[in-house]
Amino acid sequence: MEFGVSAFITDEGIGPAALGRALEERGFTSLFVAEHTHIPVKRESPWPGGAEMPRWYYRTFDPFVALTAVAAATERLRVGTGIALVIQRDPIILAKEVASLDRVSNGRAVLGVGAGWNREEMRNHGTDPRTRMALLRERVLAVKELWTKDEAAFHGEFVNFDPVFCYPKPVQDPHPPILVGGSGPTVFDRVIEYGDGWMPIYGRIPGDTAEQIARLRERAGRRVPVLMFGVPPKPQVIEELREAGVDEILFGIPTEPKDATLARLDKIAELISS
Repeated sequence: MEFGVSAFITDEGIGPAALGRALEERGFTSLFVAEHTHIPVKRESPWPGGAEMPRWYYRTFDPFVALTAVAAATERLRVGTGIALVIQRDPIILAKEVASLDRVSNGRAVLGVGAGWNREEMRNHGTDPRTRMALLRERVLAVKELWTKDEAAFHGEFVNFDPVFCYPKPVQDPHPPILVGGSGPTVFDRVIEYGDGWMPIYGRIPGDTAEQIARLRERAGRRVPVLMFGVPPKPQVIEELREAGVDEILFGIPTEPKDATLARLDKIAELISS
């Protein structure tokens, strides 16, 4: 089992380069950063995490700017989105951003994808919440075409372009891993069709985690990698997820200043080393 961190990088917490160096120095394998372009002041969409949404949701850096800073400050740390809101992003630009990050990091980029929960936010981007899953599918498939074809084209209901040149291509072959977030009733369909792994949030999987992971792998006919997002640093939780077949734990850390973050990382590193 490997251990990484999931975080919201904002202007009120530790900077991305400092966080990346601290994680690599302590032996963590990855950093996954969240994305929200903004949060509408007036919204009806409830925050899935509870009653009051933390302020770091509307103060996040652009994930690819932050991860580029992390990549430049590290040598081994994998850098990923957890998750990129693909339904709010142009697929041609997204393909170029991730491929560029993969080049800058020398093959350490990971694209975690999802459709999001904040309907007001996605509407501000011109996305209809009712068709967001179909939109997510087409944009991810289009990105894969842009990464892997010299002359890439895509013709769908939501994404449509004739053959184009789009460079750079990623370092990783055939492309950076695509991890599908979520735990809804159709998430396994998305993982199997266009994902390289599953990245659910800890505590939000319906039913028994081990049974769900086994069911996914049986349906896929392969050992689908599973990264568990937002895990609390508790020994019993780590053991529970190890027994369930999770490949990598992403410990969720709050947005805090540098000294508080380093102290927190020291405690988590001590926990996993024991």
